[in-house]
Amino acid sequence: MSSVTPYVEYSNRSNISTNARHVLSMLLILAACLFVDLVVGTRGIDVGSDTREYAYSYHEFLGGSAHTRYEPGFVLVTRLISALGASLQMYQCVLFALLLLMAVLASRRYFDYLGGTRGHLTFLSASLMFLLVSPMFVNASINAVRQGLASLPVFIALMAFQQRQWRAFFIYGAIGTCFHYSALVYLAFAPLLLLNLKLLRIAAIIGFVAYCSGLTMMVVRAALPLVYDAVMDYELGSKYKSGVRIDFAVFSIFWYVLPFMASGLVRKPYNTRIKDSATVYLVMLMPFFMLGWGNFSNRYLFSAYLAISLMMAGIFFHSRLSMLRNPILLRVGLIASCAVFYYYVSNQVLV
Repeated sequence: MSSVTPYVEYSNRSNISTNARHVLSMLLILAACLFVDLVVGTRGIDVGSDTREYAYSYHEFLGGSAHTRYEPGFVLVTRLISALGASLQMYQCVLFALLLLMAVLASRRYFDYLGGTRGHLTFLSASLMFLLVSPMFVNASINAVRQGLASLPVFIALMAFQQRQWRAFFIYGAIGTCFHYSALVYLAFAPLLLLNLKLLRIAAIIGFVAYCSGLTMMVVRAALPLVYDAVMDYELGSKYKSGVRIDFAVFSIFWYVLPFMASGLVRKPYNTRIKDSATVYLVMLMPFFMLGWGNFSNRYLFSAYLAISLMMAGIFFHSRLSMLRNPILLRVGLIASCAVFYYYVSNQVLV
């Protein structure tokens, strides 16, 4: 049986050359992160529908008279920053820097999950590239900030659950919950990862059909009226389309199918591991199938859609096509994605 040759980022290079490239890679990533952090941090108060609310709350913290419904982790961060007397722009920069930190942690955990050994900086470049071109990531950056901070820890927690790494599951689950209580909805479906793949797919198909037919909405309305009212009353009066969103459902299922369609383009055994991670993604769709008929139903897709970016990074990084996994191409892509992200934020391109 032939052995698998791990991806070596800079083969046939001297140690000095490798170290130099390593440093340059880190500088490029840091420069990209600094640029997008400034884009988000210095945005106007009207950029992002929730920015004004967060700004008002932060000014209350500065004045020492804050009364907030926010989660304890978010409140702790806000109190620490306000205690330093930082400006609103600095506060926004710190919050987005935390989101980038979550992205870095998720990228590292996913890299290890796939069995990667070398080239993590290239993988991180690819992960950031796909995140920055995702409108959902923009939403997490300038709008649903608390839920954005919770989303990637949820993905890490569910990967840990699938691998029976209980300590990591509870740690990252707690981190996500401390930033937004919606993390608990995702974590509640974690036991589905104990099922074999066939049963899990059957459960997902039932959930998909029940959602698209409106059955889950009727069941929740009849059996759990308080939950139904809470879901429907969220941001009541907004212009966001509520009700069954078949377009979201079909679009979401497509990203589960894609790793299987692209399996032949990914080197072994990474193609199998990416498909395993798609199972985690499938579980993250279950809250949407249960509750995604209310106002702002996209909030039940945050974690799943951000996980898509990491799966795409895995497909490119471990591709059989050398062009797709070329470190130079992926780093140029990271630079280009910064420009796309700037356009998204400036024009508030969201999902």
